[in-house]
Amino acid sequence: MKRGIRWAQAAVLLLGCMTAFGMKVDAQAEDTIKKGIFAGDIDLSGMTAAEASQAVESYVEGMEDTEITLLAADDTEVTVTAGELGVYWANPELVSEAAEVGSRGNVIERYKLLKDLEKENLVLPIEISFDLQAISDILLERCAQYDVKAEDATLVRENGEFRVVGGRTGYALDVETSVDRVSERLMKDWDGQPCTIALDVEVEEPRGTAEELAQVKDVLGTFTTSYSSSGSNRSANVANGCELINGTLLYPGEEFSTYESVAPFSQANGYYMAGSYMNGKVVDSLGGGICQVSTTLYNAVLLAELEVTERNNHSMIVTYVDPSADAAIAESSGKDFKFVNNLEYPVYIEGITQNKRITFTIYGKETRDAGREVRYESEVLEVNRPPADMLYADTSKPLGYLVYDSAHIGYKARLWKVVLENGTEVSRTQVNSSSYKMVPRSGTVGTATEDPAAYEEIMAAIGTGNLDHVKNVIAILTAPPEENSDESGDE
Repeated sequence: MKRGIRWAQAAVLLLGCMTAFGMKVDAQAEDTIKKGIFAGDIDLSGMTAAEASQAVESYVEGMEDTEITLLAADDTEVTVTAGELGVYWANPELVSEAAEVGSRGNVIERYKLLKDLEKENLVLPIEISFDLQAISDILLERCAQYDVKAEDATLVRENGEFRVVGGRTGYALDVETSVDRVSERLMKDWDGQPCTIALDVEVEEPRGTAEELAQVKDVLGTFTTSYSSSGSNRSANVANGCELINGTLLYPGEEFSTYESVAPFSQANGYYMAGSYMNGKVVDSLGGGICQVSTTLYNAVLLAELEVTERNNHSMIVTYVDPSADAAIAESSGKDFKFVNNLEYPVYIEGITQNKRITFTIYGKETRDAGREVRYESEVLEVNRPPADMLYADTSKPLGYLVYDSAHIGYKARLWKVVLENGTEVSRTQVNSSSYKMVPRSGTVGTATEDPAAYEEIMAAIGTGNLDHVKNVIAILTAPPEENSDESGDE
């Protein structure tokens, strides 16, 4: 009983002390945040939890119009707001923590904490965060648009002279690392004031300087072929393919693909229907004749001693170069002519067509000895001549109809590179080997006629296997009959 009285007396004494020090003990005081408690710079004293939340929310919303400058490609300034970057209050539990201060622990602990607040404020930090997806969207939509690809310096040849065309530095925004950079800067060190953040932009310097390209002036190799017997369509295809390659500049180590340079074979790309090889026959196709372009370039490349990485011979022999000196390209079979600039300096390819002659000249810096000479020799290893003509009777075609393909002699050949120094041969190296199909002359002969005798004659001619004899028989059988005239006698 006495012990209970002592506790009651102590409680009354403590209550008296708290009253003496001006501390309120009404229920309303327990529902508000104690004096001396701050959220950042915001004084929360006497606020309810709801009021404190509203105060901090308003503070953060006030940041939304703050301008953030992002430095994109080439230090291009892109100004956005914190609101556009998705700024938000990241630790709303701060209000609960502030409200609980002075409300936890026993009476003595709470009393001591309240006395401490009279001497020093309790500042709870406001944590600010940003929407990473919003940052990423801003970078992609408004910053990446300033990216540019690097453009190497190049050469233009006009009136027999070279002119250097300056390059351009390339810039590429690394969006992923830039998101990290922006978010880290704003979440850790940002004071809520306007600021500038440099994004992570990769810089690609262009290749080629005026001094380097000025070295490109020597003729390393040149070669010409004629297409004087070609029709207008094939001639136009050769000229078009030449023009598509003309002006190409290759830096050291760079590979050139003829197919990629002249494709696609379409009317829109300047091509016409003309004869080309396919499955042992000559057929019309868009771009027929383009292989003379690749072949002429191939020989110029050999003379320049650039590194050939892909070369294919034609299925049948061509007439504008020696056996094994050709280079075919074909979309259907995946054939291409490729080479690499294996020199220390850039090379420039000039292509010209004039008077039905195509010429490729490769310019660069000549580093070979003055007494060095390179030439190429074709060696035929085997000749396979076609047998008798292949003739086919077609009863659906009238007598007189004749369509035929020319014969092609088959060859096996190889190409030699011969190096001379001061006129003396010092090396002989095989460059390639080629095999060309033998294709006999073939023809389709019309045999439809109501004259049994004529039918027997044309079939007999076909049976000889001689196309020239068939031509003669057709000429006789289809010749117009001679008109009879009355003889006049002496009167």
